[in-house]
Amino acid sequence: MSPLKYLIGTIVLLFLACGGEKDPAKRFQVQFDAQSNALKRNDTVQITVKDRDGNAVEGVSYSLNGKSLDKYEDHLIFNLPSLGNQELEVSFDLEGKPVVIKKNIRILAEEAPSLYTYEVVNEYPHDIRAFTQGLEFYQDTLYESTGRKGTSYIRKVDYKTGEILQQTALENSYFGEGITIMRNTAYQLSWQSRTGFLYDRGSLKEKGKFQYGHSREGWGLCNDGNIIYKSDGTEKIWKLNPETLEEEGFIQIVTNKSVFNKANELEYVDGKIYANVWQKESMMIIDAESGAIEGVINFGGLKERVKQHRDLDVLNGVAYHPERKTFFVTGKNWDKLFEVRIKLKE
Repeated sequence: MSPLKYLIGTIVLLFLACGGEKDPAKRFQVQFDAQSNALKRNDTVQITVKDRDGNAVEGVSYSLNGKSLDKYEDHLIFNLPSLGNQELEVSFDLEGKPVVIKKNIRILAEEAPSLYTYEVVNEYPHDIRAFTQGLEFYQDTLYESTGRKGTSYIRKVDYKTGEILQQTALENSYFGEGITIMRNTAYQLSWQSRTGFLYDRGSLKEKGKFQYGHSREGWGLCNDGNIIYKSDGTEKIWKLNPETLEEEGFIQIVTNKSVFNKANELEYVDGKIYANVWQKESMMIIDAESGAIEGVINFGGLKERVKQHRDLDVLNGVAYHPERKTFFVTGKNWDKLFEVRIKLKE
């Protein structure tokens, strides 16, 4: 069934008895009264649990991924930060024994994303051979990760001149992806090898590897000083412990209409994750707590300002310079690095 068919009109989730009725949950039905084709965060929805004879069940509690939901009389309030595909758990007692009914639902953002555009502040030279997969500033030094097997590096760059100050190559079997810098460590992903790399930030000497958990692939990385965020091409952005590199949770990327995937390179700024959209000349502004897409930046026209050649590829790479309060963006095999300001579209 298409996810968009969740909760159209009055949705009755039937759990009917069968066989020997070994599962008590099958004797009950959960009824939602919704007026739209999907739930939104902070929606208040009438909900009842009834047995097959139509008798309402009392003493019911509701939770979403283990967190209790507020209830007002017979209305449920979806006021938790979790968005996307979620598991609703309905619990009550039957003859002294607990009964639990689980159902997958979808919760979307309350508002449509705002639209943004850009203005170019400066243009700088960029290595046209670099298949850029990640950018990040540490102080005034730009760190860059490049991709493709045989040409994957992590490097330090003088962004004003384009000079490569230092670099370390990955083994030819790895396809480099996103990077992030936290304290004295630089982290780099590979694409489909399910392996990440740790480097000394100063020397770029490799000091370890880590393996992915449930995340499918390695795409983009960023951090907020405490948590590392990792995209993998799905609707999820994973939260990694910077010490153990274990995946300790995730957010899902959603708009007011659908769940979204293809977040590529990432940059964290003031509670928001700026994410390149794979194969698009655009970028998402994602709330790092909820996953709601709050804005979309149109970078159309930027690619036309670089040298046009056979290997020219899409926009990819975003870094924020906190002192200059500007963003730096480039693309795969672009000969320019652009310093830009983001502004609301008029």
